[in-house]
Amino acid sequence: MISIDPTQNSERDNYKLMTGSIIPRPIAFVTSQAKDGTLNGAPYSYFNIVSSNPPLISVSVQRKKGEPKDTARNIQERKEFVVHIVDQQNVHPINETAASLPPDQSEVETAQLTAVKSSKISVPGIQEAKVRMECVLEQLIELGGDGITAGTDLIIGKIVQFHIDDQVYYDHCKIDPDALGAVSRLAGNSYANIGKNFEIERPK
Repeated sequence: MISIDPTQNSERDNYKLMTGSIIPRPIAFVTSQAKDGTLNGAPYSYFNIVSSNPPLISVSVQRKKGEPKDTARNIQERKEFVVHIVDQQNVHPINETAASLPPDQSEVETAQLTAVKSSKISVPGIQEAKVRMECVLEQLIELGGDGITAGTDLIIGKIVQFHIDDQVYYDHCKIDPDALGAVSRLAGNSYANIGKNFEIERPK
C-alpha cells in the first residue's frame, strides 16, 4: 500500500490521483448566458446530487489562475443555468465545447448544438440531451486556492423544471438507464458507458 501526503504533491498530482480513483463520474453539460446574450456551454464531471428535498445539484467549476470561468461568472450574474446529462449520442459534440473560447463566442454554436428555450428560466438548454434540468442558483461557494484567491467555485442549483425524453421515462418518474445511455468520465481522455447492471438488496 502506497501512502501519499497530498500537501507534498503538486495540484496536478492530486488531480490525477482523484480523477483516477473517483470513478466513474457523471458528466453535466452546463449552459449559461453572458450579459451580452452569448450562450456558453461546457462539460463538468465534478457534478452530483445534493438533495431531493428540494431537488438540488452541485457543479464544481475549477478556476483558471484564480479567475472564475465563464460558466461560474455567468451563473453568479444571472442566477440561472441548465444542466444536461451527457450520453452516448451527444458526447462527441459536447466534448467539442471543452475548447477554450473567448467569453463572447458560443461553444453551443461552435459545436453545432441546438439551443432550445427553457420554460421557467431565461437561459436556453440544448435539444440534443435526453435529460435537461432548468436550475436557479441556490448558492455559490468559493473554495480552495492559495488562501488569498479561491481555486474553485462550488455551484449549488435548485432544479425548477425537468425535461425528460419519452424514450427514457417510464412508470411515473423512473428513468431507464439503458435508454438514457449516460456516459461517465474517467481519467485523461477516457470515458465509460453504463456497464452490466446488478442488484443488491439493502438491509432492513
